[in-house]
Amino acid sequence: MLSLNISRAYHHGFILTGIPGMPDKNTWTCLAFSLGFLYSLTLLGNGTILAVVKVDQSLHEPMYYFLCILALTDVSLSMSTLPSMLSVFWFNVPNIAFDACVTQMFFIHVFGLVDSGVLVSMAFDRFVSIQDPLHYTSIFTHHIIGRIGISVLTRAVCVVFPVPILIKRLPFCHANVLSHSLYCLHQDMMQLACASTRVNSLYGLIVVILTLGIDAFLILFSYMLILKTVLGIASRAERLKALNTCLSHICAVLLFYIPFIGATMIHRFGKHLSPVIHMLMANIYLLLPPVLNPIVYSMKNKQIRRRIFQVFQGRKNRAW
Repeated sequence: MLSLNISRAYHHGFILTGIPGMPDKNTWTCLAFSLGFLYSLTLLGNGTILAVVKVDQSLHEPMYYFLCILALTDVSLSMSTLPSMLSVFWFNVPNIAFDACVTQMFFIHVFGLVDSGVLVSMAFDRFVSIQDPLHYTSIFTHHIIGRIGISVLTRAVCVVFPVPILIKRLPFCHANVLSHSLYCLHQDMMQLACASTRVNSLYGLIVVILTLGIDAFLILFSYMLILKTVLGIASRAERLKALNTCLSHICAVLLFYIPFIGATMIHRFGKHLSPVIHMLMANIYLLLPPVLNPIVYSMKNKQIRRRIFQVFQGRKNRAW
């Protein structure tokens, strides 16, 4: 009973560090506007993708429906970190309540796993479109795509749901300053506990292996099958055309997994490195993919690029 009371007594809140070693007000203002620009670009880019797919009937295909799910996930992930970013940089309030921190942590981890699950679905989508193009649309019906989306979200929620419970059972009686500058993560919160965090660490490791690890393997396996199928195509031009349809997805996968692996490696083995490096890697992992994914798909996909140009050309003509 005493330990429970101690645990509750110290569940008051945490302090986000901001940018370590940068007390200059002008620098903070510049960073605030830069981060605000990135969030605006995320909303604009992903919103444009959603609007273009909705308006253009020729884009009502499984590939673009999965792209819309990815865009919605990226926006949701960005919105999960936005409140604390505004609090730290725009309102100079680094404090975050314990329950708010746990809630933010939950949504960040959920949408991160959803992002990974969507990338797996898109990899399978690319394989089916190359392996069996004639039955592609009949395999990925609206009903099937909806079930895939619900399954990916349900998996993420079920896997992350125990994490807030594991965090809330811990007593926090040490310093309450989180190592990340803008948001709350499970590994940072549990490091501040003054009790054994073995269960939390073990559960976090199992989750990473059974979700992100398996997802990465499934994506790699899908592309092995895609490569095998493409090599079986007689025409060189058709082979290049088939591979070209995968370029956008490959870029999206690299944008998600490379920063994640880098942030994980630095967190595990780079404790001696500057806090600024930890901060940069963590922020790149969460902020960069939502910003760049719409740009990558717009540049690599002719249909989306053409439709965006038509929209802006139409506005320009109406203005004249």
